[in-house]
Amino acid sequence: MDETAAAPRPKTDTPLTQVPIEITVSVGRARPLVRDLLKLDEGSVLTLDKSLDDPVELFVGDRLIGIGVLEVVEEGEAARLAVRLTEVADMSGRS
Repeated sequence: MDETAAAPRPKTDTPLTQVPIEITVSVGRARPLVRDLLKLDEGSVLTLDKSLDDPVELFVGDRLIGIGVLEVVEEGEAARLAVRLTEVADMSGRS
C-alpha cells in the first residue's frame, strides 16, 4: 500500500455544499473620538489604519479563514471589487 497517497477528498456533491455562507472582508479599522464621529456627514472621509496595498482579512463569523489582496475585476462595463486569496488559514486544529 502506498503511504504517500493523498487522503480521500470529501464528497463535494452533498446538499450541504449548496448552502451559501457570508464572508466578511476586513479592509481596516478606524478609532475616531466620539466628538469626531458625531461630526461625520455625507461626504465625510473616515481614515482607516491600513493602506490600499495592505493585505485584507477574510472571516466567516468571527473566524479568520484567509488573507488576501484587493483587486478590481472588470465585468462588462462595470468594475467590481474582489479579493485574491494569498493565504488560507489552517483550520485543522480548531474546534
